[in-house]
Amino acid sequence: MPAGAQRRGLPQGRHLWLLCAFAFKLCQAEAPVQEEKLSVSATNLPCWMVEEFVVAEECAPCSSFQAKTIPECGATGNVEKITCSLSKKSEFKSCRSALMEQRLFWKFEGAVVGVAVIFACLVIIRQRQLDRKALEKVRKQIESI
Repeated sequence: MPAGAQRRGLPQGRHLWLLCAFAFKLCQAEAPVQEEKLSVSATNLPCWMVEEFVVAEECAPCSSFQAKTIPECGATGNVEKITCSLSKKSEFKSCRSALMEQRLFWKFEGAVVGVAVIFACLVIIRQRQLDRKALEKVRKQIESI
């Protein structure tokens, strides 16, 4: 590199150091804001999110009455009754049943297999096109002899 020519590309050492220091300072500036948000919202959290709990009733589908009266039924359609250890509160917690998880798993597997089959077909079609082009090219070369 000639003398006096500037190097382009990655930042030089001092610029990289300044960039790292600036990024670190930004991370420090945002951290207290996040801690304040957590401490304010911790009082509104259900007891099972802040203390240990015991499952009183296993995960089960909501009845029509529970669906109307318990807001936790809305998310998955299943709830389990829990008892918090320290506060001795009984609350309902939304849960996912094993049957629902199994259905979701097989839907996902089916989607993956479907996508794999589609792309396998596309690969086969493309390979046939390339084979035809190569064959045509060879045929033209042979004809020109």
